[in-house]
Amino acid sequence: AMAYAEAVNEELKALFAAGIDIIQLDEPYVQARPEAASQYAVEAINRALQGATGSTVLHVCFGYGKHVADKPAGYAFLDELDASAADEISIECAQPKLKLDLVQGLPSKRVHVGVIDLRDETVETPEIVADRIQAALAYLPAERLVVAPDCGMKYLSRETAFRKLSNMVAGRNLVIG
Repeated sequence: AMAYAEAVNEELKALFAAGIDIIQLDEPYVQARPEAASQYAVEAINRALQGATGSTVLHVCFGYGKHVADKPAGYAFLDELDASAADEISIECAQPKLKLDLVQGLPSKRVHVGVIDLRDETVETPEIVADRIQAALAYLPAERLVVAPDCGMKYLSRETAFRKLSNMVAGRNLVIG
């Protein structure tokens, strides 16, 4: 894990040196293997992000919705990530219908809350998105909330992905007025 973190760190530094201002790392294992994660994940993440000169986001994968239909009721390894060097933590909340009080375990981070379900081809209405945002705002101040899709959209058609993202923006606009 540490050798991989060092390799990622070299890439991260090169990207920031080239002018990138924000980098997101996708972390697929801490949710699936929380016992192992508790032994080395934060240290490895911090090593990967060491020397970052721009903003960093850590996306905690829950598994692509297209392939992982039954997701757990919560993240097994999330609160621990508040101690990581990542500036922001990205979590999937729409498809697994997570209770959003879980964001309280990340008091020092901006949190990307997934409000778009990527397993379902049905395009959320702006009102549904607004409801999901309001639910997050019950536990997270607006300045620490980043509205996002759950994960990557590679299994959606381009048209569906665009419509979902457009309605995500429209839902956000309903919330802020």
